[in-house]
Amino acid sequence: MATPRDLDPRAAVRGGLPDRYLTPDDIAEMFEVPLETVYQWRKKRTGPPGFRIGKHLRYDPADVRAYVDQRKHADATAA
Repeated sequence: MATPRDLDPRAAVRGGLPDRYLTPDDIAEMFEVPLETVYQWRKKRTGPPGFRIGKHLRYDPADVRAYVDQRKHADATAA
């Protein structure tokens, strides 16, 4: 059965991430961490970079992908 990723050729470019800005809830679900952890990452500037649209916090999927790639690279060089 075809998955949505198979049907959307842009999904490969986005690394399987949605074609919309992500919410803190999306980030918490994606990384399987509590929502409070996402807010702590933002406060400590250790997680993926976010930005504000008015009072709402959002994450660009490209920035999240770059953050994951950076973490994977950092872990690979530390090992």
